[in-house]
Amino acid sequence: MANNAPQGPAWYVYIVRCADDTLYTGITTDLQRRVDEHNHGVAGAKYTRARRPVEIVYHECVPSRSQASRREYQIKQMRLASKLKMISNLE
Repeated sequence: MANNAPQGPAWYVYIVRCADDTLYTGITTDLQRRVDEHNHGVAGAKYTRARRPVEIVYHECVPSRSQASRREYQIKQMRLASKLKMISNLE
């Protein structure tokens, strides 16, 4: 039986809380690697490099990069209060 589902890595949409208590949203295929990049590497986003350390406070798994990018955009359009409510629902 053939499996028509695309094979490849799952994508994650994530939110990190920066040291200055701001939030940053991004996408990745490897959450731990990406948080390490934000905290230690030059590959971290310019925004987070000046606001280290960061900690992951929210993530979702989606099947494709395009879906991850769409969800990232949706989250970035949300008001801060909505993001905080979404994060607090996980705790």
